Amino acid sequence: MKKFVGVVVLLAAVVVLSGQRRAGSSVNAIDLLITGGTVVTMDGERRVFDNGFVAIRGERIIAVGDAAQLAAKNYRAKQTIDARGKIVLPGLVNAHGHVPMTLFRGIADDLNLQDWLTKFIFPAEAKNVTREFVVAGTQLGLAEMIRGGITTYADMYYFEDAIAEETKRAGMRGVLGETVIDFPVADNKTWPEAMAYCERFLKRWKGDSLITAAIAPHAPYTVSTEHLNEVRALAEKLDAPILTHLAEAPTETEFMAKTYNTRPAMYLERINFLSPRVLAAHVVHVNDEEIAILKRREVGVAHCPQSNMKLASGTAPVPAMLKAGLRLGLGTDGAASNHDLSLWEEIDSAAKLHKLISGDPTAVPAQDVLAMATIGGARALHLEKEIGSLEAGKRADVILVDLNALHLTPIYNPLSHLVYATKASDVSDTIVNGRVLMRNRRLLTLNEDAIKVAARKYQQQVSRSLKQ
Repeated sequence: MKKFVGVVVLLAAVVVLSGQRRAGSSVNAIDLLITGGTVVTMDGERRVFDNGFVAIRGERIIAVGDAAQLAAKNYRAKQTIDARGKIVLPGLVNAHGHVPMTLFRGIADDLNLQDWLTKFIFPAEAKNVTREFVVAGTQLGLAEMIRGGITTYADMYYFEDAIAEETKRAGMRGVLGETVIDFPVADNKTWPEAMAYCERFLKRWKGDSLITAAIAPHAPYTVSTEHLNEVRALAEKLDAPILTHLAEAPTETEFMAKTYNTRPAMYLERINFLSPRVLAAHVVHVNDEEIAILKRREVGVAHCPQSNMKLASGTAPVPAMLKAGLRLGLGTDGAASNHDLSLWEEIDSAAKLHKLISGDPTAVPAQDVLAMATIGGARALHLEKEIGSLEAGKRADVILVDLNALHLTPIYNPLSHLVYATKASDVSDTIVNGRVLMRNRRLLTLNEDAIKVAARKYQQQVSRSLKQ
């Protein structure tokens, strides 16, 4: 009898263990689960889940949905973020900037673009910009952008390989263009040197999960036709993006009319420069024909309202661009012309500026501007298949916005608050490629105190150089 009971107990234990194994096999192991917040997906249907979740495995999102679906998913997460009282949305995309120029923040104000560039910025760069300067300025800019919920940025500057290294180290995503221009600059004194640098740079970062290396001819008025053709050929050879300034100010339009008897965008079309690999920043002074050209060539456009306002460069025809379906994103430009790298201020400015200029309070509605800062920026950079919205299969670039601030209380419409009321300081968490870069307002990949010390030392150096 005792033997029989023992066999029964043993069989029961086997059944229990087998059931546990079957249950265990259905556990869905993931790395990060964000739950409890209002999830604004910015997907094609613009879905919003009032009580949603985002599940992340490795570098990618594996599921987005309503929290009611969670039990069936049976997730076992290494880390869980409770997003109650917060909005969860795609990381912001800063489609144009010059990140090391944080160290030139405020050196010259209240000037037109040409005076600002030729009398202050170019001389200051000639006296101060070194690889070490670029590293310090990049770290400062990266910290500011991560704090403000920017997860991807496009950049044009010198020593761009150093910028790429710092961006990779901080865990941020960048489309980074080495600037080439028809006069000696900090890192390359001749055009052949610059092009050789670019080729090495493009090859080094090819296929990286965070860094997309690009080549960045400064503008049609500072790079000759011959050299623009060389840029296009190199970009085609190595399948690389091209970043450039285009039609930013009236002085550029006047120069192009006098030199080439045409307008800036029409000139680039005439020399067969425009293509889907190009992102053009500013694009203020374009007409309907040029907008049609940019659309046909699938050129990305970065709208930089605050920089354009501060330099009185003009107002880009954004309502017409939206109507035409351009690949339109938002950019901060460099902190030297805009003072900060907050895309939230650009969002607010873009929504209001075009209402003022058009006299139409319905122009450029909130949802369109939020799209420009997320999926629109991704489209401008031709990365919409990877980033810009919260969808299964895309890169896990996610931010959380805390709704507890006075200026966000009360809340009726989350989209309205994101566009018209949110500040960079409301971002509590920033995640790029599945890696948490900021948690509860604490930077995890950068030393903020050390960055500030280095920046203040360079401020003293730049101040001395301006007096020489």
